[in-house]
Order: sequence, then structure tokens, then C-alpha cells
Amino acid sequence: MKYRRLGKTNHEVSVVGIGTWQFGGEWGKDYTQQEATAILRKAAELGINLIDTAECYGDHVSERFIGSAIAGQRDKWFVASKFGHKFHANFERTDHFDPADVIKQLEDSLIALQTETIDLYQFHSGSDAVFDQPELWEALARQVAAGKIRHIGLSVSPNTNLHQIQQASKYGIEVVQIIYNRLDRGPEQDVFPSIQKQDLGVLARVPLASGLLSGKYKPGTHFTNQSDVRSQREDEKMQEQLREVERIKREEVPEGVDMAAWALAWCLRNPLVTAVIPGCKNPEQVVSNALAAELLE
Repeated sequence: MKYRRLGKTNHEVSVVGIGTWQFGGEWGKDYTQQEATAILRKAAELGINLIDTAECYGDHVSERFIGSAIAGQRDKWFVASKFGHKFHANFERTDHFDPADVIKQLEDSLIALQTETIDLYQFHSGSDAVFDQPELWEALARQVAAGKIRHIGLSVSPNTNLHQIQQASKYGIEVVQIIYNRLDRGPEQDVFPSIQKQDLGVLARVPLASGLLSGKYKPGTHFTNQSDVRSQREDEKMQEQLREVERIKREEVPEGVDMAAWALAWCLRNPLVTAVIPGCKNPEQVVSNALAAELLE
């Protein structure tokens, strides 16, 4: 495994992390504690030290799996979580960015994760109106001073929300999480220059384009499982992306190289990307993802 400095936090994190949205049950499978623990145990064996989760991956479900899995080994992990939403059912959430609500979410996340502090606490896909609340950032700064948060981050949506990214340093934000992959290069034009200027760490989420860049899916594949978030997406665009993936695999991926590992390494070849945080359904996919670090040599 290789490690990079996470912007001005100065923490060294593995270039391949573990995304855990799947633990919340919105990717076509319900997880058990045993399955989640096996995934994180394999990650630790491979030198991975970065976990990304959120309060709304289930109602703190993902966080609880993680807390139990890493109990007794908390100091070996850099744990990132998020705030701003309340999970009600699969694909049903409400926004909660009022400072008092956010502090309650933080307390619930600390309990779920079985920890006294969250390494990176991220504003999660909120509008500019709720982002531009000085009192929110003041409340978070007090939690940093109290030791319940080490660093503050921003997980942007839409992906090219330049307004929020440009305000990052003003509000004490040190890390930005963005969608970045071979099918979505939107951040390259304006977002990355602002990130570089502010010395922000970058976590690239959805680096495999929701699994499309794994190379496992062909044009004509339809995601019909209603508990899989991909079933909620426009099929025509999905088919267009699958055709583009076939072209990329044919023209860009070296023969004999695993496409998923290649796609993760593609992201990491951008020096502004600190780490990728792909989801993984089982320990075998953790192994496959970790191969991306070897492709950087």
C-alpha cells in the first residue's frame, strides 16, 4: 500500500480507502456484522487505514458496523463520516443542517462508531443556502476544540459546486470529497485549481462509477433490484456509459490488467487526488481494489 498526505491535515492515509455506503443496504444487499468485519479486517491486512461512512448509510447502520469491527483498533484507522441527513428508508432522507441537529447527529455518530472523536466530519451534499451558515461552522469549530472532531471536510453535490469549494478555507474545511472517475472528469476544469490553491486533501468517491468501471457489466445490463441505488438511475444514460466503458476497456486498459484496479489508479495518477474510496461487497473486492497502488509504480 502507498500513502499520501491528506492536504493541510498532514495525516498520511492509504491511497485506497474503504467506502461503506453499501453497509447501509442501498446497494442490493443487507450486510451482517460478520461480513462488514471481514471486509475491514482484510483492508487492515493490506495496509488500508481510511474508512469513509455517513450518518445516513442506513440510520447510523454503517457506522455501527464499523464501530464494532474496529473496536480495540481505533488508533489504526482514519475514520471519516458525514452530517446533514436523516435516513428514513432506502432512498428516503430529509435534510437536517441546523447547528443543533448537526451536533445531535455528531453525538449519535460517536456512539455508533464507539469512538471519542471522528477524524474527518464532512458537510454532506447540502445546498448553498445551508452551507452559508456561519453559525454552523462556528458550532463545528467548537466541537473541534472539544476534541470530538479532528478535521472538517466537505462532500460536494453537485460535483462541480465551485461556490462551496472556494469557501472551504474560510470555514476551516481541510478536505473535499468529490465524484471523480474516468467517466466523470468534471472537477478538472475549475474545481481542482481551487483545491490546489487551498492545499485541500481530496477523496475521490464513486471512482469506479458505481461499479461500471469494474468491467463486469456489458451494454444491455439493467439494474432491476429495487434495493440497488443503480435501479433509480436513468437507463438510457446508463447504457451510454456502459458503451463508453467497453471502448475504454478496449482502447485504454492494458491487456491482462484488472479494469477496476486500472480505473482506481487512473484517478490516483492525478497528483491532487489523495485517495480513492471505492465501495466493496466482500474481502475479494478489497484485494482487487488494493492492486491499484501497485499500478502506480
